[in-house]
Amino acid sequence: MTSRLFLVAAIWILGDVLILQPALGEPVLSDSQKKEFVYKMYADYKKDFPTVKDISPRQTTELMNNTPVVFVDTRKPAEMEVSMLPNAVTKKKFMQNPNVYKEKTVVVYCTAGYRSGVFARQMAEKGITTYNLQGGILAWTLEGGKIYDANGETNRIHVFGKKWNYAPDGYAVVMFGLFGMIF
Repeated sequence: MTSRLFLVAAIWILGDVLILQPALGEPVLSDSQKKEFVYKMYADYKKDFPTVKDISPRQTTELMNNTPVVFVDTRKPAEMEVSMLPNAVTKKKFMQNPNVYKEKTVVVYCTAGYRSGVFARQMAEKGITTYNLQGGILAWTLEGGKIYDANGETNRIHVFGKKWNYAPDGYAVVMFGLFGMIF
């Protein structure tokens, strides 16, 4: 193992952040192709929560022009530090008092829509209406939606690994090491 490869492996295992970029010789996908992959991934996930109401990024954007919307981020805090949808609240904050948001359309999201779909199903079981953002933050950005961090608009997006590495061109893809993935 070369010393550089060993260093990258050690960083990944210890939990530091890696910025993913295509390896030499890997095909570079267009944003249109990435969108196809993300929506197909979401369609596969949807089988685990078929009764959950969906909403596309485009529908959400149109809705935001006429109706108050609150985004609920169902990801881990470290992922949220990388980037979030506009004015999103954490799942924890939402669950402290869901009634605060009853006059708003509640759109839940995660990276690609699985964790948020499970959360939306749990909310439906409690009688709380939510919509799962199809394709999550990946689809949101691929459809032109903006994301934010503590300093304002950003082009950094967190993914768990290569399987989810479908951020739009011009975005830095952040992946945590093994420790960061677990905790």
